[in-house]
Amino acid sequence: MNRRSFLSLATASLLIESTRGMMLTAPVAGRLAGNPFLLGVASGDPAPDGFVLWTRLSTDTTRGDGGLPPEPMGVKWEVASDSAMRHIVRHGTTSALPKMGHSVHVEVAGLPAHRDFWYRFHTADATSPVGHTRTAPLPGAQVDRLRFAFASCQNYEHGYYHAHRDLAQQDLDAVLFMGDYIYEYRSKNRPRVHTLPALHTVDDYRTCYAQYHSDPDLQAVHAAHPWIVTFDDHEVENNWAGAIDQENDPAAAFLPRRAAAFKAYYENMPLRRTQLPSGPDMHIYRTLQWGRLAQFTVVDTRQFRTDQPCNDNFKPVCPAVFDPAATMMGAQQEAWFENALATSPATWNVIANQVMVQRLKMERKGETMYNMDQWDGYPAARKRLTDFLAARRPSNPVIVTGDTHETWVGDVAVDFADPTSAVVATELVGTSITSGGDGAVHAEFAVQELSKNPHIAYENDLRGYFVCEVTPEAMTSELRTVEKVTALESKVSVAARFRTEGGRPGVQLV
Repeated sequence: MNRRSFLSLATASLLIESTRGMMLTAPVAGRLAGNPFLLGVASGDPAPDGFVLWTRLSTDTTRGDGGLPPEPMGVKWEVASDSAMRHIVRHGTTSALPKMGHSVHVEVAGLPAHRDFWYRFHTADATSPVGHTRTAPLPGAQVDRLRFAFASCQNYEHGYYHAHRDLAQQDLDAVLFMGDYIYEYRSKNRPRVHTLPALHTVDDYRTCYAQYHSDPDLQAVHAAHPWIVTFDDHEVENNWAGAIDQENDPAAAFLPRRAAAFKAYYENMPLRRTQLPSGPDMHIYRTLQWGRLAQFTVVDTRQFRTDQPCNDNFKPVCPAVFDPAATMMGAQQEAWFENALATSPATWNVIANQVMVQRLKMERKGETMYNMDQWDGYPAARKRLTDFLAARRPSNPVIVTGDTHETWVGDVAVDFADPTSAVVATELVGTSITSGGDGAVHAEFAVQELSKNPHIAYENDLRGYFVCEVTPEAMTSELRTVEKVTALESKVSVAARFRTEGGRPGVQLV
């Protein structure tokens, strides 16, 4: 590691460490030059007694510093039991620090379980929009219903957020977002244009997040529901793996960029202090409970994985694919994951995962190919996963996945090469919010490929998201798709519905 790279890493690490445990509360500022709440509000990680409230102050979305002075700003926050904010049940004052991008993360506690709440912020002479959120049920509570949505991949340049506008209108307990919240590069000939052509520094990533957060439809869905988030690759760089970037540069060159990306990610997401990164490291995997009905197990398949085999992308199988030491989650996270599911008290175990677990066998120019960035490139790791699910049989595992910009709904089997192999889970691979452009009802190649992948029941290439309803008896899922993300206005409609019965792994079209 050269001196410049070492200093970049050390500075990023010290910058974050200096905020740990900080109790400073700056005075609420005087009049500002513009509205400091241009990026909206959000809540996340609901618990039985509270949640995280988020905002990031900015009067100029084109600048990494938000156009604000380099000093702490006092921010008042309020939580109410009514949408008119007449009945305040919690309130306080915190500081938006310039070293944290003037972001605010308030961990509210002491509230009643399984209730609706509303919140807002004040600073200077400005008041934020009002957001809505919800606490989770008590541990062990018998819950009749959970409704959540899941989505991923919202490239700002590729289209408009019609799916988010629709999602904001849904009656939901939470939204899962499985990554690719931003994209780190600029495309050509797209409906919208990124402010910056590429991202490398903390200010670069902050500016990109500001552009995304300024979208009114994305602001609306953040203000409507609590979010549970994890990252995939584009929050840092396409197809990164562990300490290795896409160009296979030395770790000393890549890790400062990862540290900058993680710092900006935390500053712009409704995450708890336990997710605060330390330099290029961030603990994002975790579990959240919804009474006895469901457990969300959120995994990280980027930070600890080994490098993709066969030089990445869609490739024929090479010997490196069969490396028994290859891993998607790393040994420590694998052990945590198995324990989290083995000890889960929930009727349904929802696994929030970044890349496709099911096998997707493709034929190109007479050759069989697989996507080496998905679990297909890590069959030994996938076998450990499916063997665990088969042996320990956690209650009703359902994997919800992003990344592919297409919908693939099917069954996860112990051995995909054996049509009689036991099914151990359902997987719903969601399409993108916008990434990839308009798409089609069925991708041209998919009709041919489905016959080679009999465990996959359904494919769709349109943009959109899933809404899932969970009861003790079953989980039903609705795919909602957008006609055209490249149009200023477009219709959102139900493309398909699916059902998984409790105690019976596998999915059915309904």
